[in-house]
Formats: sequence, C-alpha cells, structure tokens
Amino acid sequence: MTAPSTFGLSSEARNLHWLLTNLVEEVPGILSVAVVSSDGLLLLSSDPGRNDEAREGLGARRAGPRGSSADLATIVSGIGSLTIGTAKLMRFGGVKHTMVAMDEGSLFVMSISDGSLLGVHGNAACDMSVVAYHMALFVGRAGHVLTPELRSELRKSLESQSAGSAR
Repeated sequence: MTAPSTFGLSSEARNLHWLLTNLVEEVPGILSVAVVSSDGLLLLSSDPGRNDEAREGLGARRAGPRGSSADLATIVSGIGSLTIGTAKLMRFGGVKHTMVAMDEGSLFVMSISDGSLLGVHGNAACDMSVVAYHMALFVGRAGHVLTPELRSELRKSLESQSAGSAR
C-alpha cells in the first residue's frame, strides 16, 4: 500500500493515516478501509490502488466495492444509519459494531466517536475475529483524537488530493 501524502498535516492527522496504513498492512485479508464522518463524508481511506491489485488477483467479484473508497464510504454510511435507526427503534442503546458476512467476503462497521464510523471490507479468507480485534484497537486509538477540527482537516486533505490527481 502506498501511503497518501501526509505533508503539511497535523501530527494527529499523520497518526491516523499511520494507524490506517498499519491496519491494512498488518491484517491479512483486508481489501479496503474507510473512515466516514457522521454526515457520511469520507475522511480517510486505504489506497484505492490496493483494490485494483485485489481485483486482478482475486477476480472482479471478490475485489473491493467497485474499487472505490467513495463506494465503501457510501456503503458504510448507509449501514451505519440503518443500524442506528434500528437500535433506536428497539431501544437497546448505541450500536457498537456491525458485521455482514457474505459468501466471498465480509464487511465490518464499527463506531468510532461522535457518529464517525470505521468500515473494513475483507476477503473470504480473512479471520473475522482478527479483523474485529484490530478494528477495536484502531477505534480505541483514534476515537479520542477525532475532533471536529481534525475531521475538517482530513476532509480538506482528501479534497486537495482528489483535485491534485484529477489534473
């Protein structure tokens, strides 16, 4: 995975980028990762090029969701919204995590803080308990620093990267 440029970012933002890169590189079977704000905006994502490699190696059916971080962010945001609404209707408190097990992969969504979500798409061979454990570590380390100011900084960083790659 090629880490996105963190030049000019605060130490908190660089730390979150490092945590995300570490999650993807250290946990076997992870295809893509996205951190999404409470309003559904993508804040952090794994390198989209990783999805292209996975698609070539595993076939299009098993790659990340269309190979796009934006697609994963949309899915994570939708699942998060659906489960939060369900929890409110059932009056069982807040949602901690959601897992969707499919024939050829899994999707994990975990609450971070203030409605932000961590979403991980894993292949069929990933060990779900290992992925969940490492996601919990990420959330524990990221949750206390994911302030409104940091979310704004991460969003602006992604926008500038998108503008730079479109040139």
